[in-house]
Amino acid sequence: MRSLTRSLLPALAALTLIAPGASAAGAVDVPPLDQAHAHNDYLHARPLLDALDHGFTSVEADVYPLGDALLVGHDPFQLRPDRTVESLYLDPLLERIDDGGGSVYPGHDVHFQLLVDFKTFGEDGYRRLDAVMRDEKYAGLFTHYDNGTVTEGPVTVVLSGEKPTELVEGQTDRYAFLDGSTGGSIGADPAVVPLVSDDWTEVFSWDGSGDMPAEERAELQRIIDDAHAAGQRVRFWATPDDPGAEREAVWTALAEVGVDHINTDDLAGLQEFLSRSVSAGQPARKLSRTFRTGLSTLVSTRHTDCQVPSSICPPSTGIVA
Repeated sequence: MRSLTRSLLPALAALTLIAPGASAAGAVDVPPLDQAHAHNDYLHARPLLDALDHGFTSVEADVYPLGDALLVGHDPFQLRPDRTVESLYLDPLLERIDDGGGSVYPGHDVHFQLLVDFKTFGEDGYRRLDAVMRDEKYAGLFTHYDNGTVTEGPVTVVLSGEKPTELVEGQTDRYAFLDGSTGGSIGADPAVVPLVSDDWTEVFSWDGSGDMPAEERAELQRIIDDAHAAGQRVRFWATPDDPGAEREAVWTALAEVGVDHINTDDLAGLQEFLSRSVSAGQPARKLSRTFRTGLSTLVSTRHTDCQVPSSICPPSTGIVA
């Protein structure tokens, strides 16, 4: 990958309560945690960078398209002109991967997920995001779908929220994928829907108090097994997140059945839990993902001896349908 670095836009301290991302060059050397997902990552003092300092391999950003900008924030009143998808996520990821020899975590073969949750105007937002990702400076950064073949890059962008499903499904050349639901998307083509997610409280009644009911444990295992058999990853949100026995019990159950992303706002808490699980003999999950489309099949398997592709085909311009 060419040496490409970019300084982030200066923080407008008088306009924002949360500082934008700073330079990613000074990365903290921490082991990556495959199951760690940062919910509402942008609410942390240093979006993306705090998650990386805790070993997270997946982060979530709520996005509002406004004119030509893709602004990051939970609610419209939180939006700031300097807090964009590019300044908080794409540019620091590019800098970090460039400095790290092609990986978000230098020395590790790590698949990193950026979950973009469009809060409104998803089609307009995606058209803008698609154009941004095709900028030549990002060549080689993103996982790429091209006429039935998926080439894995250091970062995979998955769209959630008000996502433009039909637009994405109709593209033959793209750099983004879709988040589905555990109730209706398991078994969908993972080259389109590699991730299925759901509200924990809508699927299960167990909140971590006492033992998990046997029938709910069996249903959780079925969801995980069916999704993995289809080459998809699984995430639940709205799991207990306050420190305590209930959160510990739910996280333990999720880790035991092999969920791919454990959702949290507590970066240090999940890092400690997953690090403790690994040290106790439960290995970090390594997922073999199968992307299938029509007669063309590519199997992408994550192991320590795999090499992340350092480049992909030069991006074209505009939406390709």
